[in-house]
Amino acid sequence: MKPIIHTINPVFNKNSKILILGTMPSPKSREVGFYYSHPQNRFWKTIAEVFNTTIPLTVEEKESFLYAARIALWDVLASCKISGADDNSIKDAVVNDFSNIFEIANIKAVFTTGKKATDLFKKHCEKKYGTAPIYLPSTSPANCKMSQQELTSAYRVIADYIK
Repeated sequence: MKPIIHTINPVFNKNSKILILGTMPSPKSREVGFYYSHPQNRFWKTIAEVFNTTIPLTVEEKESFLYAARIALWDVLASCKISGADDNSIKDAVVNDFSNIFEIANIKAVFTTGKKATDLFKKHCEKKYGTAPIYLPSTSPANCKMSQQELTSAYRVIADYIK
């Protein structure tokens, strides 16, 4: 496996209150050039349900939604070796530098989507940035055991930090 380099910029501004981190963009997300772009990934549907709004479809709509909701979005890893979108196959992980986000935005909480993102942030970033990640279940098609209702219920916690 050759290393995959993360090429999608973080989405944030000075008004961002929470930071949501995945592990690494999936092949489909890398192809499209934006986060959670696999058609079966339930991230955008889940986040829209939390905020009781329509699902953003285009990259522009997704960015506008994130800014309006005061959500920063990125990934824990800057590069790694990975087989497809299988987080369990990750090797040679290199984490992103989140300093710029924490300097510009007043981040109240960091949420990580999935166990691997949570573990990587805890191991490589928690001490440096002085914040423990809050685990959210993965919205990936691989997490088919969770219903849409269960995902939305789990994600509702983010609203508490944006007020």
